[in-house]
Amino acid sequence: MISGGTRLVLVAHGSRDVRAAQSTRGLARAVARRLAVHARVPASEQRRVPAPRGASRRVAVPPYSPVSAAFLDFATPRLPDVLASAAGRGESAAIVVPLLLTAAYHGRVDVPAEIERARAAGAPVDVGLATVLGPVDGPVLDRHVLDLMTSALIRRLDQTGALAGSDGILLAGAGSREDAALRTVDLVADALGTALRRPCRAGYASGGGLGVAEAMAALHADGARRIAVGSYFLAPGLLHDRVIAQARDAGALAVAGPLGAAPEIVRLVLARAEASRVSHPLAA
Repeated sequence: MISGGTRLVLVAHGSRDVRAAQSTRGLARAVARRLAVHARVPASEQRRVPAPRGASRRVAVPPYSPVSAAFLDFATPRLPDVLASAAGRGESAAIVVPLLLTAAYHGRVDVPAEIERARAAGAPVDVGLATVLGPVDGPVLDRHVLDLMTSALIRRLDQTGALAGSDGILLAGAGSREDAALRTVDLVADALGTALRRPCRAGYASGGGLGVAEAMAALHADGARRIAVGSYFLAPGLLHDRVIAQARDAGALAVAGPLGAAPEIVRLVLARAEASRVSHPLAA
């Protein structure tokens, strides 16, 4: 449970593109606003707040956690610095939520390594590491996570104005060299296609799997002619710009914006934080 002495840290990979850091900070502010709104609901009434669509249970949203953005690279503040700062303010614990859509290298290796750096530096706080925002490959599918992610993607697609006229959907992501990570993107693409009742395929700006143009060609082979592109990105940046260019060159109707601070993503951040079970004790 997140408590009053617990800082919520949203950590992104970081980018040379300044828009990415701005988007991450915007998401952190949106999460903080959500917590502030919840704080105004009396405790006796909080159980009556409706759960997000598709939730198996209502996520307990603590109203008093300070929220920070942090980065692994290219932008500041870095994660160890945020954890040290939390300790300096007298906070006893932190929950780190990786702003990553797949459990690939950055989530499995880089984030835990940065937490260990903070430990080596002697930051006297206990840290819980949450799961990445996207679904995780394994025998049990988290339907709540998949429903929230699908709803956020539909929200962004609808904002393009092209969704109603489309007959196929391309879910465009950054890409990965890890098959397990790509399988989780396929899960999201399947769920999105089912929700919209259209064929949907995943395509990538880099790494393994189909490229954007190849995925568009596969959709054409499926019979789709008017293809809208959903962006499986949390923030704008160079790879998202590449996806936009490739999709337009392949004849896409429109390309949706990144997920950013969509309300469903805010809820997903808090759900991942509350479900955090992996603890990294940083106190000596």
